[in-house]
Amino acid sequence: MGLIDRLCRYFSRGELLLWGCSMGSILLAFALFDRGSYLTLAASLIGATSLIFCAKGNPAGQVLIILFSLIYGVISFSFAYYGEMITYLGMTAPMAVVSLVAWLRNPFQGNHSEVEVNQLPRREIPFMLVLTAAVTVVFYFLLRYFGTANLLPSTLSVTTSFLAVYLTFRRSAFFPLAYAANDLVLIVLWTLAAVEDFSYLSMVICFVMFLVNDGYGFFNWSRMQKRQQQRREELA
Repeated sequence: MGLIDRLCRYFSRGELLLWGCSMGSILLAFALFDRGSYLTLAASLIGATSLIFCAKGNPAGQVLIILFSLIYGVISFSFAYYGEMITYLGMTAPMAVVSLVAWLRNPFQGNHSEVEVNQLPRREIPFMLVLTAAVTVVFYFLLRYFGTANLLPSTLSVTTSFLAVYLTFRRSAFFPLAYAANDLVLIVLWTLAAVEDFSYLSMVICFVMFLVNDGYGFFNWSRMQKRQQQRREELA
């Protein structure tokens, strides 16, 4: 059985439709508004593909996130979005490596294409929030020192990104919601960039599609969590 056949069997029709619409929207936005930055196009296509794998709890999604982070860091540098560059190269990419290891070590009942969903203990939530606040403060002064464009939304992007990578590492079903919040911030950031350079509108479309995919990711992880819990109860 070929790779395409295996992927068609692995993903549902709805998931394939979502992925196809994401690819089509990104390609159309590139053709209409950019036509030059193939690096942006590559990052967008890789990012959208990573999300459909992550929505399934498949570690392959983390591999693609690492690749996306590296390319996106270069794109962010080109518009002096140093917060995005530092966040993705210094935090998102390394944390994706850590998350990849965590997901590979915690397959659901030996199925390495689906990670076991973890219920975050309540006592861990204050620690997560305090750590997020500390990271936000440190990055605010760091980004201000480097003269980051649109400082406040760039700092907020760090906050939402850190929450997202933390929850991803902890295998929480809520990590797509944190990424969705980050998508909203990035839509604002790249809209501001598009005001100065119209070609960046393709990045806006990219993160709109990411928002849709992360919404589906939360839905599917919630469903996975219930199914896995039912399976554990059946085997108990």
